[in-house]
Amino acid sequence: MPRALIHGSVVLALLLGTWNAPAQAGSERAMRRWLSDLVTRIDAGDRAARPSGSARPTGTVVVHVRITPDGAVQQVEVERSSGSPDLDRRALRAVQGVGRLPAPPSALLDLSGVADLSIPVELGR
Repeated sequence: MPRALIHGSVVLALLLGTWNAPAQAGSERAMRRWLSDLVTRIDAGDRAARPSGSARPTGTVVVHVRITPDGAVQQVEVERSSGSPDLDRRALRAVQGVGRLPAPPSALLDLSGVADLSIPVELGR
């Protein structure tokens, strides 16, 4: 299974498939909820690290993350830099700070049993 690209709570790979069957629709909803939770936690982690009222640089970093079947973040790395080392480090810290997640839906697991995701982390929105 190729790496899924997440933008907000939308999995772009899902947009390419058809989801007509009720079982697939249920899987899609579960996947969207799980991904939405992940994105919300990343955003919350970045906001919590930012002192109130402080202006910080903005940008987007694409982060590659591997999440084990039990919800542990196994690996986080910059896949595509924002061009700013500070923003890249900030994105990595935000993703690493999500803590243990609920188990990823089975549809997100690759053959090795992990969720292998590319996430555009938009900082400073």
